[in-house]
Amino acid sequence: MSNYFIRTIMTLALLLGGLAAQAQDEKPVPYQEGLHYFLIEGAPAQTSATAEIEVAEAFSYLCSHCSTFEPYIEAWQKRKPENVVFRRIPVVFGRDSWELYARGYVTAEMLNVGDEAHSAMMDRLWKEKKIMRSMDELADFYSQFGVDREKFLAAAGSFAVDSKIKRDQLKLQSYGITGTPSLIVNGKYRVTGNAAVPSFDVMLDVVNYLAEQERAVSQQTSAAAD
Repeated sequence: MSNYFIRTIMTLALLLGGLAAQAQDEKPVPYQEGLHYFLIEGAPAQTSATAEIEVAEAFSYLCSHCSTFEPYIEAWQKRKPENVVFRRIPVVFGRDSWELYARGYVTAEMLNVGDEAHSAMMDRLWKEKKIMRSMDELADFYSQFGVDREKFLAAAGSFAVDSKIKRDQLKLQSYGITGTPSLIVNGKYRVTGNAAVPSFDVMLDVVNYLAEQERAVSQQTSAAAD
């Protein structure tokens, strides 16, 4: 084998090795604002490196897409970073039936059974096809989770629940929520399904990307302050 041939092989090997290393170092193209996610007007700036990053789901129990989304969000919650906190905000959209379930969820949340009963409620409505049409029926449902029925009914009609629902709806309006499920990252970004976000997996990947961006910005802000 000639020295020229050996040198040629070595050169090709080094070139291919360099290209492989470069390919490994390259990061995926980031998601784009206005396409994969939307900046919420008037959103607050992140200032603390230790602040938790909130991801909120705007949902309704009477939204079939929210029911389909539930297994995805449950799986995501198990693998999300520790500094990311998740919460749900029930949407009303001016519909009496949606308001009934939103009131039920907020009441259950205040009585500390909101998360525990959430999947069961979705199953009752979408798998068992059992629709509840009154607060009495919702009280019966939530009583399965150790909530006193009369206590639930009293809380459901309370000023505290009324105020929470009103605040939530104003907040959702400020977020620009027009459909469910939608996800809000740190009160700053809105992520919804569209042509650029064609699946729930992509939707949650965008959320992970934004959460990481928020974490990085927070750390930079903290470092600059020091």
